[in-house]
Amino acid sequence: IPGYGDSPSVEMVVTAQGRKTFLDHVLQELGMQRPVLVSPSMSGRFALPFLLEHGDQLAGFVPIAPVGTKDYTAEQYRRVQTPTLIVYGDRDTGLAAQALQNFQHLPEHRVAVLRGAGHACYLDKPEDFHRALLDFLHQLK
Repeated sequence: IPGYGDSPSVEMVVTAQGRKTFLDHVLQELGMQRPVLVSPSMSGRFALPFLLEHGDQLAGFVPIAPVGTKDYTAEQYRRVQTPTLIVYGDRDTGLAAQALQNFQHLPEHRVAVLRGAGHACYLDKPEDFHRALLDFLHQLK
């Protein structure tokens, strides 16, 4: 969590640019090359700026009803070429619907709906979530 231990100050993550930079530093420190970024809920504030600016560094993107999708335009989403698996629970009528509406502009996307699952669909239906995620990962280049 920013601001604790040796992590950057909280001020760094106040802006989208700061959050993108923070995530970029995390991936660099971990030595990750072309990872798949899984982004549930609040992590969208970090993942979306990174995706829009550095999506070419990712092998894939898996948003799970993330916040912040309405902060970007259809044109910005259309420029992203990162293979994307949009995951949501059919009982999440808030963020999931908004995210799906915005993410429909991503050219390389597919959708996995977890039946009977709410906002934290990966907790409600872990087997279904893992099956969808593994199928997606196996199809990546």
